[in-house]
Amino acid sequence: QVQVVESGGGLVQAGESLRLSCTVSGLTVINNHMGWFRQAPGKEREGVSCISGRGITSWYLESVKGRFTISRDNAKNTLYLQMDNLKPEDTAMYYCAMVSGFCRVDWSPLHNSWGQGTQVTVSS
Repeated sequence: QVQVVESGGGLVQAGESLRLSCTVSGLTVINNHMGWFRQAPGKEREGVSCISGRGITSWYLESVKGRFTISRDNAKNTLYLQMDNLKPEDTAMYYCAMVSGFCRVDWSPLHNSWGQGTQVTVSS
């Protein structure tokens, strides 16, 4: 059974940083493109970033480019999202998931491939 656990969220002030982690068990992730999406209350789910299986290609939501960095350690079956210069509009629950297909601009998460999420709250 595949289990996905996100961690690293918290309450920070604008301009500060957080590093999210996502550990996957029950599956070897190297063959999967992975990504992060977020959802704020009352808002649509929004893809934030994704990365190919070996980390060669990646994609970022325009509003996080230059501030967020996605990476992965396949030996540890772990995905990361380094978030710098956080803004109040980044406040949301963040989830990592396997990508349905390939990491690209219109990527979508594979159904039921995400965990409970980790809350990120940025105060102004």
